Amino acid sequence: MTDRRDIEELISKVALGDRAALAALYDATSGKLFSVCLRVLKSRAEAEDALQDVYLRIWAKADRYAVTGHSPMTWLITVARNLSIDRLRARRANHVDLDSVGELIEKRPGPEAASIAESEQRRITACFEELPSDRADAVRAAYLDGATYQALADRFDVPLNTMRTWLRRSLISLKECLSR
Repeated sequence: MTDRRDIEELISKVALGDRAALAALYDATSGKLFSVCLRVLKSRAEAEDALQDVYLRIWAKADRYAVTGHSPMTWLITVARNLSIDRLRARRANHVDLDSVGELIEKRPGPEAASIAESEQRRITACFEELPSDRADAVRAAYLDGATYQALADRFDVPLNTMRTWLRRSLISLKECLSR
């Protein structure tokens, strides 16, 4: 596994236009970044395309990365997540593809998987019900619908840092609830 300093060094070399460093960075981080893209987009083919765009964006913006003492993976994951959310928003703006509807129907879970999913859904719903309704709505909008923190702050008429605190504390509460 490549450690933080190695990744920071690779990013700084990419910022200087070193293609070998980009290849090494890809080898070290592509698995994690692909999983981020896949989680957001829920389509392997689209996640693969997004991953390519992620590394193009990293190539173009590596000079903007600043060593702050935080994990460089955080920056890379943020790039992947934001690009994937942008693609998701663009996809929603387009009409429904009938071929993808057919794929969804064909990939229905079996009875056992459906039962497990239903049980998990009940647990998650119960944990969301423990949150104040505005916090639960904010979490859903941020992490399921891809709303920005600023848009949520405007929607709920609270300062941006308050919205960040709401989301962080709500996620902690959900995690605690789900681990019970």
